[in-house]
Amino acid sequence: MIVRMSKVEIAGPKGLLQDVLSMLQESGIFQIEPTTLGFVEKVEERYIRPFLPDERSLSERLFLEDIKAKIGELFSYLPQVSVRKSYIEPRSIIDTVAENLKRHLTSCKELSQKKDALQKESDEINRYKIFLDAIESILRGIEKAPDIDFIGLTIKDAGAVEDLKTLLSRLLKDRFELLTAMASDGSLVGLVIAEKRLSEKIRGMLSDERIPEFTFPPYLSSLSFPEKIAFLKERIWGLNSKIKVLNEGLGRFAARWMPIYKRVMEWIDERRSLLSATASVFETRMCFLVYGWMPSGDVSKIRKQLIDAFEGKVVIEEKEIREEDMERVPVAIKNPEYFQPFELFVRLLPLPRYASYDPTPFIGIFFPLFFGMILGDAGYGIILMILSLFLAKKFKKRRNIQDAVRILLISSIYAIFFGILYGEFFGELPKILFGVEPICIERRTAIMPVLYFAVTVGVVHIILGIFLGAITAFKKKTKREALYKLLNIIVILCLMVLIASLFDIFPGLFTKPVVIAILILTPLLFFTGGLLAPFELLKNIGNIISYARIMAIGLTSVLLAFVANSFTGMAGNIVVGVVVAGLLHLINIILGVFSPTIHVLRLHYVEFFSKFIEPGGRRFEPLKK
Repeated sequence: MIVRMSKVEIAGPKGLLQDVLSMLQESGIFQIEPTTLGFVEKVEERYIRPFLPDERSLSERLFLEDIKAKIGELFSYLPQVSVRKSYIEPRSIIDTVAENLKRHLTSCKELSQKKDALQKESDEINRYKIFLDAIESILRGIEKAPDIDFIGLTIKDAGAVEDLKTLLSRLLKDRFELLTAMASDGSLVGLVIAEKRLSEKIRGMLSDERIPEFTFPPYLSSLSFPEKIAFLKERIWGLNSKIKVLNEGLGRFAARWMPIYKRVMEWIDERRSLLSATASVFETRMCFLVYGWMPSGDVSKIRKQLIDAFEGKVVIEEKEIREEDMERVPVAIKNPEYFQPFELFVRLLPLPRYASYDPTPFIGIFFPLFFGMILGDAGYGIILMILSLFLAKKFKKRRNIQDAVRILLISSIYAIFFGILYGEFFGELPKILFGVEPICIERRTAIMPVLYFAVTVGVVHIILGIFLGAITAFKKKTKREALYKLLNIIVILCLMVLIASLFDIFPGLFTKPVVIAILILTPLLFFTGGLLAPFELLKNIGNIISYARIMAIGLTSVLLAFVANSFTGMAGNIVVGVVVAGLLHLINIILGVFSPTIHVLRLHYVEFFSKFIEPGGRRFEPLKK
């Protein structure tokens, strides 16, 4: 339901402004109005001006913005770890926090830069790791001698190994050895072993043949090949150890100080919000004035808090909400616990205006009712109930999922109820197995009665919507529009009686008086609704006919369940028949969730709410932490 709002003015000595705003922020129930429009009479406007923050307030804002920027920079140097919640009150120690922040920022920046430098070197050396791991297995079995040289190769194609051996044999005869090993990435690593005096010849030949030699960092040029391998292995280990130590140090710092600085950030946001609120405050020569909106039920509570905190120096006054204010009154929606989950559907719609209606109770009443009428199978309802209970337990902390699950639970209860009335439990199983007849009707055969019932529901639903629209029109003092809507209701009822008489549902003696009543009311429709009045009437009738989908979609579900049960006997094999029937029932359950949901929401959004809901509301956004 839309919460009743009060238009209020709060006034007091200028020196108490920040304390008053802080109290209002703590309460979280007051929305500041940044203009005097509607709050101050024209004759009073010359004495009131926008509040001008003093130099101290501006300095504080700059100071807090600087601290927030530095904390943000500090967090960029720290690892993202889960930390405890801090409950300190930063206001009294903000200067100490600022001093510590300078030191912490400097030290963490240095540690982070050092870690980044080590990580960069580690990343560069790790490019050699695949080669090192592969070549180490080759070197392990080779005797190292001072006059022997090693030349590493990266061989792209395994078929090129024999060609390379041929080239080396042609150049060196048998004075070399070529060993290969498979690297972890699937490439082939080669090692040419030969006398040092032949190294230049080998490298020249490799260059001519465009066979890439594996090169090491330049600063290792003075070391032998095995020494280079050993050095890089040791350096990788050393770098990883140093990076680990730095990460642990930053992690310990984050665990100790991040909760405090997060709390400081929260407090700064609250404080900046408070300082920004002063831009919407007004003043006279001696006092401040705050205009705004709050729930009517909370006015007395705030009045008592102001009296207790400021000893009567700050007062709150309720002002009359005039007709021109109705467009500006903010809208807050609050519903009983049963209806709260259905706000999930209402959040998809534009916010209604303050003078309109909250759609939540209507959708909370009619959605599960229509859902149950369409699905109408006790077996399916039990499955959905069990599923909803399971999902409710699994997703306890996900609000939207919890709301959807509660809607499903309520709707499944209605499906079970209508399933009992229709005699449906996984289709017509009660009748097949136990000969149980439906309490009311069997939907598969009684198509016309179900259609009449669905259309009757549509008549009630649409007439309710039009009636609520008429009430809204009376509230807005547009009596002509209200009369037009009431005439629509009467004409629709007359037409329904006339149609029912033609189908022998009502006695024929109703026909003549009803026709006369329609002829009399038609000119009145033109007078109150204009030339387009008949089209609006036809639209309402079309909306009513749309409710026939309740019958049509429900009949589809019944027939699919009937087909599923028929397969049990037609398959020739009981196991196969049960499996096929089970799959069809599963498909029917899935369709039985989504199809009724989509169509019932459409009946509400398009046919029902359009009759009385006025969108365009201004959301209630109170000053709060």
